[in-house]
Amino acid sequence: MSASDLPTLNAFLNGLASVFLIVAFLFIRRKMIPQHRAMMLAAFITSGLFLVSYLTYHFSAHLITRFQGEGIARIVYFAILISHSVLAVAVPPMAFVTLFRGLKMKVDRHRMLARWTLPIWLYVSVTGVAVYFMLYHIYA
Repeated sequence: MSASDLPTLNAFLNGLASVFLIVAFLFIRRKMIPQHRAMMLAAFITSGLFLVSYLTYHFSAHLITRFQGEGIARIVYFAILISHSVLAVAVPPMAFVTLFRGLKMKVDRHRMLARWTLPIWLYVSVTGVAVYFMLYHIYA
């Protein structure tokens, strides 16, 4: 696998994390705690692998892909990219603390933070895939 393959891997990992997060949410709504826990661990590990791959790409490849779209597409792209980037900084610590509280069965504190963590994490994962498609497939 070359450095130029990493953006595709990153999009795949983000998409997979999104699926795990949605399935985990459905499990917890049905009070299926062991299944919810398994999906959240899968999402956390998948997002961790994404982070390693993303950092590897950006620190070793030094490849820059400029967005080629114009007009409203450019505005939409940068609005998504900026919101994605700002919120992405918050996901690792939020996910870690939320996961830790859940594993320790500190249910009230877990739930309190999870109400914020899930939508932010899901938004970041989904918009990561959107940014990839806009950058490498739609306007390439």
